[in-house]
Amino acid sequence: MNNIPEIKIALVAVSRDCFPITLSTSRRNRVAEECQKLGLPVYNCPITIENELDMRKALKDIQDAGCNALTVYLGNFGPETPETLLAKYFDGPVMFVAAAEDAADKLCDDRGDAYCGMLNASYNLKLRNIRVYIPEYPVGTPDEVAEMMQDFVPIARAVVGLQHLKIITFGPRPKDFLACNAPIKQLYNLGVEIEENSELDLFAYFNEHEGDPRIEAVAKEMAEELGSGNKLPSILPKLAQYELTLLDWAEEHKGERDYVVFANKCWPAFQTQFGFVPCYVNSRLAARGMAVACEVDIYGALSEFIGTCISEDVVTLLDINNSVPRDMYESEIKGKYDYEQKDTFMGFHCGNTAVGKLAFCEMRNQKIMARTLPEEVTYGTLEGDIAPGKITFYRLQSTADAQLVAYVAEGEILPVATRSFGSIAVFAIPQMGRFYRHVLIQKNYPHHGAVAFGHFGKQIFEVFKYLGVEEIGFNQPKGMLYKTENPYA
Repeated sequence: MNNIPEIKIALVAVSRDCFPITLSTSRRNRVAEECQKLGLPVYNCPITIENELDMRKALKDIQDAGCNALTVYLGNFGPETPETLLAKYFDGPVMFVAAAEDAADKLCDDRGDAYCGMLNASYNLKLRNIRVYIPEYPVGTPDEVAEMMQDFVPIARAVVGLQHLKIITFGPRPKDFLACNAPIKQLYNLGVEIEENSELDLFAYFNEHEGDPRIEAVAKEMAEELGSGNKLPSILPKLAQYELTLLDWAEEHKGERDYVVFANKCWPAFQTQFGFVPCYVNSRLAARGMAVACEVDIYGALSEFIGTCISEDVVTLLDINNSVPRDMYESEIKGKYDYEQKDTFMGFHCGNTAVGKLAFCEMRNQKIMARTLPEEVTYGTLEGDIAPGKITFYRLQSTADAQLVAYVAEGEILPVATRSFGSIAVFAIPQMGRFYRHVLIQKNYPHHGAVAFGHFGKQIFEVFKYLGVEEIGFNQPKGMLYKTENPYA
């Protein structure tokens, strides 16, 4: 992944002046030692903060050290004003944690009361409208605090990534595809920059790359990646030309941003003018951490990037597409896996999932589009069943009235042959039927969902919380009714 940030966390201890400063400092050093054992990228700030002047010194110190994330550590009760001002002035994600007491025989002279101080810290953070990450149980021994910081790294990586992200689009969205449209105001609220372009701009820039001397090498690389799945070798030079077009545009247009993702129109005029479909190229860029969301799905691209930052792995974007036929469920799932038929569905897209996440793959044409277009202009999809394993299905979305909402659900891809086309798999998520009705439908989510390969629900949920998302849907277990769920059903 070369399109996501590296995180360096500052560990800064704070101390209330009526408590021994040595208590907070020594506890911080023990946390730093535990972080070193875990191999965490942590800078142990030598300045323990008692007052606002200390806060300014510590802030400069961690900035000079190149830190882009911060752990404020209450080694004792902590000074409410300096510790919250540090969070306010630091330009990056912040976590607050507190020290647990050391031992029974130290509860007189060396009692820190950080358990109490965390309450006042959270109150003061709210007064100042400062958003920070506080773990589910934020009080711990040095080894436990180090583990909290380990959990914080992927969360911080996603937040820092968004603060330095530009989403580049080529549109407009296809006709009769309102589902992929959402107000962009929340992008700015998140710190994300956006550059919107016409597909005519893309076409003109693509034509400028005709005869590019790099095309031959990229096409050769594609052929090697596809191996025996290279069923349409004649299309590879055009796909290579398109890949170079997007990469050059990203480099020339990212401006002061560090990271770029795309949300591009891919049908119907694309095929007739470019002469291919872009799916395979989209998959290759996703493998580099540069998501290319289909159908100008801006919030789909945003969601993919978040998952890439958290997992440090490839993410894909799929349609929540079709039900699993009853005969397939009865013969290949029932009795073998602990899922009802309503827990299953098929996730699909034309061919945008990276080669490394497919059980097998072949370069083919886009079957749906070939029904209405000449087949020769629909070449370029990457067909294959997605490899089985754990997944997290999730999405961050703006509503029509520009409110941020999100959902996250963990499940798995089953080792069941799909017998279908595109990049596709049989998904199973516990209580998916209820989740489908009372979250996806009830809350008006579009049909695109991001898929991270592994169980990352905890981290994704915390990122959504950090971003200020107040309504986060999830697949609620039996006995836990949704607000709209009929209790008599």
